[in-house]
Amino acid sequence: MEIKAIKAIRMFDGGFMNQGFAFGGEEGKDKFDEQIIYRSSLQNFLLETDEGIILIDTGFKSDFKAPAKKLGAPLYMGELVNHYMDALAALGYQPDQVTKILITHKHPDHSDCIGCFPNAKVYFAPEDADAMKLNGENIVRVTYKDGPYKNFPAVEKIAEGLYLVEAKGHTLGNSIVILEHEDLYYMFHGDVTYCDAALKANKLSIVFEDAKAARETLDRVREFIKDNPTVYLSTHCPEGYENLEMKRVMKL
Repeated sequence: MEIKAIKAIRMFDGGFMNQGFAFGGEEGKDKFDEQIIYRSSLQNFLLETDEGIILIDTGFKSDFKAPAKKLGAPLYMGELVNHYMDALAALGYQPDQVTKILITHKHPDHSDCIGCFPNAKVYFAPEDADAMKLNGENIVRVTYKDGPYKNFPAVEKIAEGLYLVEAKGHTLGNSIVILEHEDLYYMFHGDVTYCDAALKANKLSIVFEDAKAARETLDRVREFIKDNPTVYLSTHCPEGYENLEMKRVMKL
């Protein structure tokens, strides 16, 4: 499989999150300063290949009503840049070109539009697919049959150099996607962290279903990044699309 392009599908920008939300998962949000804020945005990603388009997560449907900006809110996604399907079209792609969708987890900002792609197989951890009551021949419940990979115990190989990696914690079926491309590792991590500052500070957000598993996942992610030149691609902060544009390798 030839990778022709890696792109961000941008939906919201110009938002913010406070430190308690981004850092407070283990010590408690009250241990952090809510007046310290980090930039927030919302984007998902796609791979253009010679075999079709692969989406990594799908955003909200166009009828989603985003919360209004509110002073002191723990998380504000920002102003609307484009609805997910419109953003995809603006990049020059049509729904019938999508052949695979790799879902990191069940939350709607990552999975709401999976029904919009008639030719796509949707790869999902079984826990999250079951939680969403997903059925149909296009739903692939991964078994992580191809692990281990590097320091991760269990992966599903989607194509040569492309892996869906078991990474529980944020949800019970949380996963990440790793792409090997041009001597770099592109890590599409869903919500392992909400901002790059939390990764660097080794802090969990307050949003998880299994705290112990979330800690184990973050430890593995940080170990992987220390050992491999990794472009860290976040969903909820502008560094996600900035890191991609600059092919910026994360340093810890």
